[in-house]
Amino acid sequence: MTISLIHFNPDTGLAASVTATGGVAVGGYVNHSWRGLGACATQGLYTNPWYAEKAKAYLAQGLSAKEVIEHLKKDDSDYAKRQCAIVDEHGNAAFINGDENIAHVESLAVPHLAVAGNMLENSTVITAFADTFLQLTTTNPTQVKTGEKPKYQEGYEQRLPEILIDSLEQALEAGGDKRGTYSASLRVESFSKAPIDIRVDWANNNLIEHMRKVLSHVKEEGFQTFLKHLPNH
Repeated sequence: MTISLIHFNPDTGLAASVTATGGVAVGGYVNHSWRGLGACATQGLYTNPWYAEKAKAYLAQGLSAKEVIEHLKKDDSDYAKRQCAIVDEHGNAAFINGDENIAHVESLAVPHLAVAGNMLENSTVITAFADTFLQLTTTNPTQVKTGEKPKYQEGYEQRLPEILIDSLEQALEAGGDKRGTYSASLRVESFSKAPIDIRVDWANNNLIEHMRKVLSHVKEEGFQTFLKHLPNH
């Protein structure tokens, strides 16, 4: 299994992603966040790691998520083995859900948010992932699920790393990976501060606890001082 959530806020240009899998080092291949452009998760039976590079270039040209997906499919004769989610600069999403991926294969899109997973224990994992994220970030989660523009809670972007981990935790508790879940990654890019990139490449147990431990070190005063002195452009 790989399960991913990607988010883009068109009003601020913030991009975020979080992913987890039953394999090793998921952050090296799957989740990508590009401030001002969008976000991507590339996964599936056999991940195509070059989707991200191509998707970023297409988004930079102003293509929509749907158009990017069509280009990726056209360029890849084995796209039936892939799962890919794209969110563009307008917060719209599109997917590849290849027929040769292992069930359950699910995806879900609402404004500014996309969630996708394969080899899932059950079909409720995706909804738990998205529902938790919306509850923790918006004041109108029910309306967002029917297509209304999100109304974001004050300061949600500052809390986003914690929110991504909390949302992933609920997805895993809903079923997660048939094999177990051993690696996870999140990335947040904005125009207001340095990127946050947190990875656990392998944990035999307590994956979420390991993610929170890494985040706790990121939030320590010494590292925060370092981040504040990094350029934003």
